Amino acid sequence: MNDFEIYNEMEDDVQAIYRSRLLTEILLSLNDTSKKLSQLREITGSTSQAVIPKLRKLEEDHLIEAKGREYYLTPVGKIVASGVADSFATVGTINKFKYFWSTHYLEGIPNPLLKEIGYLYNSKILRDRRTKILSAYSNQLKMIKEANHMYGISSVITEGYADSISEKVKEGIPVELIVPLHVAEELKQSLYIEKLEILKNYSNFKLKFMNEAIKMGLIVTDKCLALSLYKKRGTEYDISTGLFSPDPKAIEWGERLFEYCNIHSETCF
Repeated sequence: MNDFEIYNEMEDDVQAIYRSRLLTEILLSLNDTSKKLSQLREITGSTSQAVIPKLRKLEEDHLIEAKGREYYLTPVGKIVASGVADSFATVGTINKFKYFWSTHYLEGIPNPLLKEIGYLYNSKILRDRRTKILSAYSNQLKMIKEANHMYGISSVITEGYADSISEKVKEGIPVELIVPLHVAEELKQSLYIEKLEILKNYSNFKLKFMNEAIKMGLIVTDKCLALSLYKKRGTEYDISTGLFSPDPKAIEWGERLFEYCNIHSETCF
């Protein structure tokens, strides 16, 4: 059975949740933690007469249960509530940054991470302006300077990045970096070779490469995430625009993106 057939079969059940503001709000509020009736009234801005029938409906569907004076999600309810929350976060993130997504090459992000793009909802976009150029780039360098650890994925290397990373490694900060094969080869032959030879002696520095093309830039520290992408056609890296977030969920997303690429990478030295 394909997705469309499942939708046709389950349309009424799904619409029963999404059509009702109260049902949705109750599920989302209980997804955080258990609540009393008075708390649900306050959160939803509704009366007991309005809330109680919805609670009964959710109990009949085995999505919530009452223990004492509090309402909890059942194990099945947690699955449903998480799905509802994820759907809103996903659509919200796409709409909130629609111009950014629509003008950049998303195919560089693995599908498992694209499906969880809602983790980036609490982010902001920095882009160059006439009065403020290199805004995104400057913010990335600031992130590296303030990091207590750093994971990076880069399809290009600049002197600023190289110097900032070198400083952190020499401070004893753990740094792991993944680059495409062609960049790894360039590092061995370019003006960065001396820096690389020095960094090779530090146990807190790891450099890996991927054989396939990397169509994004990622910096993940203990404090923030920065994501940069190629422009729409996938041929030009956009250093002028980036997505940034200090949200722990976004940082977690970035760490999983790094780990996904890390598994498919090989050690340079």
